[in-house]
Amino acid sequence: MKWSEISIHTTNEAVEPISHILHEAGASGVVIEDPFELTKEREDQFGEIYQLNPDDYPEEGVIVKAYLPVNSFLGETVDAIKDSINNLIIYNIDIGLNKVTISEVNEEEWATAWKKYYNPVKISEKFTIVPTWEIYNPVSSDELIIELDPGMAFGTGTHPTTVMCIQALERAVKSGDRVIDVGTGSGVLSIAAAMLGAVDVRAYDLDEVAVTQAKLNIKLNKVNEVVSISQNNLLDGVEENAADVVVANILAEVILRFTDDVAKVLKPDGYFIASGIIQQKKDQVKDALVASGFDIVETILMEDWVALIAKRV
Repeated sequence: MKWSEISIHTTNEAVEPISHILHEAGASGVVIEDPFELTKEREDQFGEIYQLNPDDYPEEGVIVKAYLPVNSFLGETVDAIKDSINNLIIYNIDIGLNKVTISEVNEEEWATAWKKYYNPVKISEKFTIVPTWEIYNPVSSDELIIELDPGMAFGTGTHPTTVMCIQALERAVKSGDRVIDVGTGSGVLSIAAAMLGAVDVRAYDLDEVAVTQAKLNIKLNKVNEVVSISQNNLLDGVEENAADVVVANILAEVILRFTDDVAKVLKPDGYFIASGIIQQKKDQVKDALVASGFDIVETILMEDWVALIAKRV
């Protein structure tokens, strides 16, 4: 099969929403080329392998690449993607150069090319994310290893928004807790919650592809007796007081739409972990959470991203 590579030269701020747009358009894989990775300080004591070629990265900005099957609808799909990216300006998201290029690749090239960007990474005090095709030896006996194959689902577990969520889960989840993961993607947050001692984790995603891939990752990490995954729109149909912790790594614009619903499904003194928030939206999300009956317990910052830990009062 022939595939078309769509490449968007944009900003770090726009990476998350553009990736979401590409995923919704049917992209079968996303690669992010951020020159920050070339100068990022890394520790090698955890067994990571870094072999980065400067020629693979832009001198400024960020390049987001995705892959679409070559068919009679390709032109319409690309036009729709361009329109959606241009509409991000309405939400005050800087899309930078917004240079879009198209090229054709063979399926064999696409299937393996993105893997060179994805290696074992220790992302928190307890967790290390390891792709399924890598061999990794734990550094300590209490290290928690999440094996992950993102497949066609969005999220490798190493994006700053995901890293902050997992760090927040370490603070919030107690043994015996019930957790709800909204917009689960690859399932990495649900896996982390289960490994931290949650006895019941419900993972929801509107995209059936994400649900399918998350089920595979849940089984791969042997937490399928704790984690259940289903297709659902945010928290529709979830009963009140159902969870001790709700986590959502999605766009700020979406978080703003359902803060009241989160308050309803959380038990008293329960925690809401919200990520995927750009710096410019931080105060807006905080105000919405306070209006819905939350106290902001902690604000976590990483690069241009924000995660919030809020407590229902």
